[in-house]
Amino acid sequence: MPAPELPPPPQSSLPDAASHFGTHLLAAAAAHAAEIEASNGRPPRVPSFPTPSAPPFPAPPTVSGAATSPLHPPAAGAPAPSTDLTRILRGPTGLGTESLRLILREEAPVPSQPSAQPAEGKPVPGLYYHPVPEPDPVRVEEVSRRIKSWALDEVALYPEDWEQEFDGFSVGRYMVACHPDAPTIDHLMLATRLMVAENAVDDCYCEDHGGSPIGLGERLLLAHTALDPLHTAEEYQPQWAQSLHADAPRRAYRSAMEYFVRAAGPSQADRLRHDMARLHMGYLAEAAWAQLDHVPEVWEYLAMRQFNNFRPCPTITDTVGGYELPADLHAQAAMQKVIALAGNATTIVNDLYSYTKELDSPGQHLNLPVVIAEREGLSDRDAYLKSVEVHNELMHAFETEAAALAVACPAPNVQRFLRGVAAWVDGNHYWHRTNTYRYTLPDFW
Repeated sequence: MPAPELPPPPQSSLPDAASHFGTHLLAAAAAHAAEIEASNGRPPRVPSFPTPSAPPFPAPPTVSGAATSPLHPPAAGAPAPSTDLTRILRGPTGLGTESLRLILREEAPVPSQPSAQPAEGKPVPGLYYHPVPEPDPVRVEEVSRRIKSWALDEVALYPEDWEQEFDGFSVGRYMVACHPDAPTIDHLMLATRLMVAENAVDDCYCEDHGGSPIGLGERLLLAHTALDPLHTAEEYQPQWAQSLHADAPRRAYRSAMEYFVRAAGPSQADRLRHDMARLHMGYLAEAAWAQLDHVPEVWEYLAMRQFNNFRPCPTITDTVGGYELPADLHAQAAMQKVIALAGNATTIVNDLYSYTKELDSPGQHLNLPVVIAEREGLSDRDAYLKSVEVHNELMHAFETEAAALAVACPAPNVQRFLRGVAAWVDGNHYWHRTNTYRYTLPDFW
């Protein structure tokens, strides 16, 4: 299978649309954090980092003839970064340095008014989100063409009678909206193949197309070896290699990961494997509840959703953007909290928009409104509205933590990664809102 051609990212500014994606996060969330902390009589909090000794900053590199700085000056009054960050903060990589400078909008974001939305799709009333520009139709068309060719010709992903459902997923529009800074179509395809492969595993192993909680652990374990290769006795290696072609989910995982590994750095590939293992663990918890016909407590459901969620998608935002956030920075507890909150908020978006779709499916599907209604004795409507409030709280927490991290660690690649995660959060909502083929809202208003 040929590797994707990934030319060096252009040394230029991000597209105009990308330059605004996520910029609301740092300006508005900083203000939001300040308001919350001020009400408690405390100054805004920033994450703390340990402070081992470290060498001085390296000389800043030069990109396209422009001097770059490993640190973007923090806001007035912000604390200086702790000395352990001096070892891992580097000048920007990937796109030009101007694209990495954070341009904060003066106005704070407000929950969007329905009148400001395009005609297609209605947002959940009361939901806190940020509207995004319509994704580039040229890119959407090309990604859609390529992903369908990959699904049919390279991995034989689905039979002919699933074609309408595949097209209705609108994955090209989804990924272009979520990754506005991807420098090429090839970069976008890295995320698109993985998204389709993950959806195939969910459908074929867990839910709509023959999925079952019975035996799910074995299926997920064997499929995971397509992402995290088996290293075993020589006699048994060919049998394992052959197993990767045994079904559509394994074929899709194997192929999507091969493309990704060729384009990503080793730490980027390993972080994806880690997050996919988290995802599979969440699948297993939900399957266990299904086998027991058990509705978990609300907090237990939310714990499961921190694993069974979209986390693998925003965690690869740097690979898709054509740069790398160093492993040391990605692994910081504050960064991990930001990514977890992003995954949690976007997954509740899925619960809200897919609510009626799941109610119309056979059996009981656990989602946050269903669990709240069962465990807290609320009506379906009140449980749904409370779920909106839970989402909004998670979104504000995500923005507050990201703003604090941006102040504490003002490196250009950190700023860009945070902006990329925010873009994914916004693009994910855009896709759910506009995908009227899959989703309709309940009549609760």
